[in-house]
Amino acid sequence: MPNLLLELRSEEIPARMQRKAAGDLKKLVTDALVEAGLSYEGAREYWTPRRLALDIHGLTARSADVREERKGPRTDANEKAIEGFLRGAGLSSVSEAQVVSDPKKGDFYVAVISKPGRATEEIVTDIMPGIIRDFPWPKSMRWGKASSKPGALRWVRPLQSIVCTFGPEHEETTVIPFEIDGITASNITYGHRFHAPEPITVRRFDDYAANLEKAKVILDAERRKDIILHDARDIAFANGLELVEDEGLLEEVSGLVEWPQVLMGSFEEDYLSIPSEIIRLTIKTNQKCFVTRKQGEETLSNKFILVSNIQASDGGKEIVHGNGKVVRARLSDALHFWKRDQGNLPDLETLTASAAKFGLDINKPLDQRMAKLDALDVTFHAKLGTQGARVARIRTLAKELADITGADAALVDRAAVLAKADLRTEAVGEFPELQGLMGRKYAVLQGEDASVAAAIEDHYKPQGPSDRVPEDKVAITTALADKLDTLIGFWAIDEKPTGSKDPFALRRAALGVVRILLERKVRLPLRATTKDIDLLSFFHDRLKVYLRDQGARHDLIDAVLTPDADDLLMVARRVEALTAFITSEDGKNLLAGTKRATQLLAAEEKKGTVIADGVSPALLKLDAEKELFAVISGASKDASDAVAGEDFRSAMEALSKLRGPVDRFFEDVLVNDEDAAIRANRLALLRLIREATGTVADFSKISG
Repeated sequence: MPNLLLELRSEEIPARMQRKAAGDLKKLVTDALVEAGLSYEGAREYWTPRRLALDIHGLTARSADVREERKGPRTDANEKAIEGFLRGAGLSSVSEAQVVSDPKKGDFYVAVISKPGRATEEIVTDIMPGIIRDFPWPKSMRWGKASSKPGALRWVRPLQSIVCTFGPEHEETTVIPFEIDGITASNITYGHRFHAPEPITVRRFDDYAANLEKAKVILDAERRKDIILHDARDIAFANGLELVEDEGLLEEVSGLVEWPQVLMGSFEEDYLSIPSEIIRLTIKTNQKCFVTRKQGEETLSNKFILVSNIQASDGGKEIVHGNGKVVRARLSDALHFWKRDQGNLPDLETLTASAAKFGLDINKPLDQRMAKLDALDVTFHAKLGTQGARVARIRTLAKELADITGADAALVDRAAVLAKADLRTEAVGEFPELQGLMGRKYAVLQGEDASVAAAIEDHYKPQGPSDRVPEDKVAITTALADKLDTLIGFWAIDEKPTGSKDPFALRRAALGVVRILLERKVRLPLRATTKDIDLLSFFHDRLKVYLRDQGARHDLIDAVLTPDADDLLMVARRVEALTAFITSEDGKNLLAGTKRATQLLAAEEKKGTVIADGVSPALLKLDAEKELFAVISGASKDASDAVAGEDFRSAMEALSKLRGPVDRFFEDVLVNDEDAAIRANRLALLRLIREATGTVADFSKISG
């Protein structure tokens, strides 16, 4: 079957946009082809800095003929109805319609519409200009003389050429020469900008990819990544070092080169006095280079690895030299930031009031930065005040939480006061992603307690489902205070997440609270802490997401999560115990019996059937109902006592005693007895089953 090759070649596409753009191109083209009546065996997208390519193989040569019967009005319908039918069916008169008789409905018109299939070349010519013109780039531009005209083509960078060939796997292919804004599709592409700028004639994907490689272009991005990674590892190993791997940087660098050449540069060892995190970010951010370290060690070496797009005749010496100059200049700046942050601020006399407000030691550099943050009235949010006001709130909340977490109150207070201080350091000003981490380093340098230093870094954590959770009690307390203050504040000003929009990362903050409470086993009454039922419901939503990600069934979560449940750790423990119970044989059978009891009871309640206020032993006539009544009281008390003692597994075991009596009750007893008193008494017995199991979970919400 024929194959379709498509290439859209342009000036350099930003690396961060390439992978998604290639995926978008594949989806848009294949969806349009299928919509037009074509089918295909497979499709794969490719991308380099200068091109998006698509290989669709096993594509049908034309769409199938379509015959459609469209039913119209009765033959005796009014004239307007008939005219509307003819117009919709594309018929000029009723003589072109067929008349079909129905014994029940009478005679009516039917239009037989035949649509002949279309050649794939014609379909591609029709769909491609619209796909290119409406392509969903995050940002696009116009260029050249045509850019001033209304409706001019927009692309991420100037589009230079289009390849579009179609044909069988082993025969000649044809060009599908669609045109858009003066660019006509052809079978001509170009290789590496410097090494092979000459035109290349291609027929189909295999020779296209092979010819590009000869022209110093590796089309497959995953292969470029693999080359870069392995060459970088090898050159590091050859120098007695190991590569500090970075998947995000690897993805970006593979999108900057078509012919990757891995080289090693160096900088003066004096710069290694700068924290490794700053060195790594400086080199990564400014030069897109990898750092290395001695094998088996954590500290960095003074060698870095760069990836060039040029196979230089001098072996890359000039490229390495040029990159080294820039790296050294950036590290010089970083060293300046690092030293400045450890010195005194020049305007200490203006900071005394802020220092007094927070109990800061004006002789310590990090304390000075906190005082400066407050004195400058740096805004946190227009409706929530300054960063200084926020730190004051976190401090108050952390003091309350320390009683719950068991953390040292004095250390918690110190951590809360200094947690945001590094926002005024020059290192964090240059690299905002280092906030917290730099605060910890500066805290250690000025002799803070290890728990305080750890809390300054960890109070932002966890920042996602895979991020680590604080372990130290001071850090746990500060992290909870930080996240709860954020949530309480934004709820108070009605800035809540809506749909997919969450500009203040409130879902992440709530998930962070959930993870800390559950993974560090913290008992926190959220409703009393937040004083907001709606916010408690938001925590419930995040808890559900977390527990489902851990493998819990949604119905079991719903069975134990009541609207006023504010001890999330206890909810999680209930779910865990219920999961273990409901998968056991006793649990499965008790669930079936309990659901039967609750459904029958609910149906009778809905009908208004009389149900006794309590069970009368004198009205129990059969052994099965006597046995159930005898067992249920003890089981209910044992389950309630176990729940009160937060021993949910024992509560489940207590309920398991009901399994046999409940089964025998439904085998031997007719609930809806003719005697109204006996019926009311037996319904009251069913209510006892519902109440007993309800001490642990709402069994009616459990599926199965």
